Amino acid sequence: MFLQEIRAHLTERLIPFWEGLKDDENGGYIGYMGYDLKADKSYEKGCILNSRILWFFSNAYMLLGKENLRADAEHAYRFLREHCLDREYGGVFWSVTCDGEPLDTTKHTYNQAFAIYALSSYYDAVKDEEALALAGELRDLIEENCRDEGGYLEAFDRTFAPADNEKLSENGVMAERTMNTLLHVFEAYTEYYRVCGDRKAAGYLREMLDLIEGKVYNRERRRQEVFFDRDWNTLIDLYSYGHDIEAAWLIDRGLEILGDQTYMDGISPITREMTDHVYECAYRDHSLLCEAENGVDNTTRIWWVQAEAVVGLLNGYQKQGRQEYLDAARDTWEYIKEYIIDPREGSEWFWCVDENGGPVEKPIVEPWKCPYHNGRMCMEVIKRLS
Repeated sequence: MFLQEIRAHLTERLIPFWEGLKDDENGGYIGYMGYDLKADKSYEKGCILNSRILWFFSNAYMLLGKENLRADAEHAYRFLREHCLDREYGGVFWSVTCDGEPLDTTKHTYNQAFAIYALSSYYDAVKDEEALALAGELRDLIEENCRDEGGYLEAFDRTFAPADNEKLSENGVMAERTMNTLLHVFEAYTEYYRVCGDRKAAGYLREMLDLIEGKVYNRERRRQEVFFDRDWNTLIDLYSYGHDIEAAWLIDRGLEILGDQTYMDGISPITREMTDHVYECAYRDHSLLCEAENGVDNTTRIWWVQAEAVVGLLNGYQKQGRQEYLDAARDTWEYIKEYIIDPREGSEWFWCVDENGGPVEKPIVEPWKCPYHNGRMCMEVIKRLS
């Protein structure tokens, strides 16, 4: 039932919902739907959202082979190519207006990474060489403009002059480096390397694995640190359980694709430890806690954390053979069905629910609320269990 329900949810609920947001007048996909389920066609279009939609439909097409999904992906690709890319200074804008004019011209490493991720998958889906070339150009741009001798930096203005990292800093700190951005650059380069075998990308993946092992992962606490200053000093006592379970399987995926036994031997114990620790400390009441700051649990259940829990726990089961991880993945799906999926017609998942399962009135779609986590969860389960 688990696999069948996941497949049905992808094909009957998620795909139709996001297809329904296609903007045939201005291109791309509508960038906002409130909790009241009213879509706002005049709202800005976040370029991360557009990249994630492009990734979603590209991978759905590869999985299911339906021509409408190819058309959906092509629609997202055209908008990214024509409106999200800055032809003057290079890189991807943070957001554009509903009709594609530059709005927030911040250049963020995180945002560039998601465009690479999406363009690489789109190339794999339709073999569009232009898309792969754009991904390679963005990869080079990150390496030339968004890093120093210590690793990746984060926020820049339109011309790539350094800026405050407000967009990826939370919990009252202003970080110069974050685990989150590093993880998603790693994810993007993994996909780029998978589809084209670029040797430079392989070298960058090894460098990022070194950073994860040497700077980000806290062996004593069996967690990733989250926010850092430029010298990789951690800024806050924070367990980000959602990111740890997501990182565990994304790093495992990267190790598999990189195919370097030395790194496999060195890093795989870290992904096992993170999976074990998240299961022991954060899997409660049939779902996963988001985080704990200064020893205080955040009991809100967030949509993306539950989606990543399903994949991460399933990955843990496949890597370690621990039946309790498969049981927990299925159990989390039951929780998602009961509390996280919005039962109202014309919706998909709530952003989050409180500790009693009551939905919090936050948007159904906005620049961060997308089909990337829940859509990917469905596709990972299908591919892993079929």
